[in-house]
Amino acid sequence: MNRKLSEINIYPVKSLGGIYLSEAEVTDRGLKYDRRWMIVDNEEKFITQRTNPELALLKTKISHNKLILSHKTKDISPLVVPINSKITETTIVNVWDDLVTALLVGKYADEWLSDVLGSKCKMVFMPEETERFVDNTYASQNEIVSFADAFPFLIIGQSSLDDLNSRLKEKLPMNRFRPNLVFSEGKPFEEDNWEKFKIGDVTFEAVKPCSRCVTTTIDQENASKNDEPLKTLSSYRMVNNKVMFGMNLVHEGTGIIHVGDEIEVLEEKQN
Repeated sequence: MNRKLSEINIYPVKSLGGIYLSEAEVTDRGLKYDRRWMIVDNEEKFITQRTNPELALLKTKISHNKLILSHKTKDISPLVVPINSKITETTIVNVWDDLVTALLVGKYADEWLSDVLGSKCKMVFMPEETERFVDNTYASQNEIVSFADAFPFLIIGQSSLDDLNSRLKEKLPMNRFRPNLVFSEGKPFEEDNWEKFKIGDVTFEAVKPCSRCVTTTIDQENASKNDEPLKTLSSYRMVNNKVMFGMNLVHEGTGIIHVGDEIEVLEEKQN
């Protein structure tokens, strides 16, 4: 079976809109620019769509070494953040159970976001010097991760979404699940059984099914919420009281991957 990489997505700012890429650089902590920025509240704790659905309405773009944020419905000037600016002021931010050293992007970014979201918040960036380690239970070589929830990558098969959509009244797009990697030509949920696979020169290891939260119930076009897909997924994808959809990955090596690359499954899990 010729499984092919059909989508590559990065989410430069945690919990904001993603960017579809035809090729991407795999770095030590995931895809280049993926979740290297984050929004935190006044207590330096991360903010996501779980509590602020309006984050879905913030679009991201990277152009000419600038990160550009704009709003899908509000008529406001975009926020332009130079990627290579010499910011130096640090703070300690909280991502789940981790305390992480980050750089403060600047008051201009904080004011723009606070105005858009209607509450005081700040924007931070993860510099190269910061190493946030993957949970030891699943790490094999002290892998590091960006501001992503827990792992450098999430992969989902298109057939898995097709299977879910066949059970739903209204079909959902893949962006509800915020994967980095999507593949075609596979069977539904076959990613559950992968142990190791290769895309280009990079080897990936499937370490843990991804447990899904209420973010999947938020329409990424208008920030409205309902009870799907969690209601339907809970009827056939429940493990230990958690809904599973997609696989979290760690990786060995760096390199460039492209949409259309073949996925070579090297090892499957022994049931």
